[in-house]
Amino acid sequence: MFQRADTRRAVTLTICVLALLVIWHNQIFRELPRTSRPTPESPTHIHSQPDDTAAIDLSGARAPFISWPLRRLCTEQAESALVPGLVFLCDNNSGGPGNIRNYILTCLRYAIEAGATGLQIPRIRTRSTKDKADLFKEYQPLSYMFSEPYFRAALKEACPHIALFPSEAGLEAIPGVAAKAARENLPAERMVRLVTPKEYGGTRGGCDSRDPNRHTDRFGNAFRAWMHQLVAELGLRPTSWENPMLVRLSWGVLWDWPVIRDGPEFAATFGGLLRIREDILELADRIVQSMRGLAAESSGSTDGGTGRSRPNDAFLGVHLRTEEDALSQWPTYVNQSSGYFYMVKKHGYTGGVAYLASGGEKETQRFTKDAGERLRLAVKSKYDLVQGQALEKLRSLSWDEQALVDFSVLLESDYFVGVSPSSFSINVALKRHLRKEGLYTRPWRVGASDMRSWLVGWYNSYWDDWLFMFDGMWP
Repeated sequence: MFQRADTRRAVTLTICVLALLVIWHNQIFRELPRTSRPTPESPTHIHSQPDDTAAIDLSGARAPFISWPLRRLCTEQAESALVPGLVFLCDNNSGGPGNIRNYILTCLRYAIEAGATGLQIPRIRTRSTKDKADLFKEYQPLSYMFSEPYFRAALKEACPHIALFPSEAGLEAIPGVAAKAARENLPAERMVRLVTPKEYGGTRGGCDSRDPNRHTDRFGNAFRAWMHQLVAELGLRPTSWENPMLVRLSWGVLWDWPVIRDGPEFAATFGGLLRIREDILELADRIVQSMRGLAAESSGSTDGGTGRSRPNDAFLGVHLRTEEDALSQWPTYVNQSSGYFYMVKKHGYTGGVAYLASGGEKETQRFTKDAGERLRLAVKSKYDLVQGQALEKLRSLSWDEQALVDFSVLLESDYFVGVSPSSFSINVALKRHLRKEGLYTRPWRVGASDMRSWLVGWYNSYWDDWLFMFDGMWP
């Protein structure tokens, strides 16, 4: 009997202790800040855990960076093959935001595969202010288009083994470069080795040079084997931080990497490393707000007979690619505008408002007139939607900086029409497509509409119609 009483007292005491522990745990951890999973409002906007990230909308310019797919890749690489002193320079880029963005991302993806342990913060090649087709003028820092602090924080979170070096300090800021240059009596720039990734990994018989790289899985091992062979044949010192190797990829590799090869979650998030500058995003926010207000004012208009309802503040986004640097074989103004007008009717935007992104004043006026006469569509450009200091700020931006304003606004439009093979239009459409299934969005169906965007274009030849861009562009 005494034994049963002792047992009951022990059980009761245990229950009491457990209850006190639960109360204490809840009280303590309710008061502690939760810092392990940053929210979208946190300063760095970086999500480091796979839990609860699938439903995040990645289609906007302010979408947070989800780091775990890149961190998984970098962790795998760090466990297999890293090369101390291998530093990539991702600055052999040119063109508009779509080209620049994809070149930097593609170069970084190759750097990871090669086992690089260093990266100079990418620079951006600017175009001529007098001739927009002249893409090879002076360099600007990464902050010309994108947030450098954001890039640094995001890459450090995902790939801590990759050291970052400032571009403004020159190559001598990279450890070992100055000493090696003095030792070999060469300017630091002469030490840079130009690499074409498709030359590493296997025979590509029958492939078009514009085709994405079919041997990305072999690139890393083949590249490192080349490095070892170079050392052996030329009697060089092995690559290290005392004897670094600097690598710059050849121009034009921006569509090389088949983005879906790393999985949909990586393809959907990798582009988040490059966040558009905050002052440009603030301008875009003002323009979107103005467009919403204009749309609400015209919401009593008809839907063009489609029977479809649309939000009261919905607006159409249009990219017209007819500037002087557009290639002659691309769809003409008539091709683009007729296709756009067809989709305006189909989706019930007749009598509504449209935001037009175009770098050509004459064609902007032409489109505005045609859209108004044929569809009662009120067309606005960025210059119509801001005033005062904001307008002065807008006009002070370069042509490509202003294109980033357009890019950010078009992402927020309720329906978008653009043109293939413009990398700008394709990038907008692919980014908007991420709203479909978030982290696990399936690839865009080329030549079709996803009910959020549609692209005028010809879709017959994989190479001549530039369809390879759809396989090699990160949203």
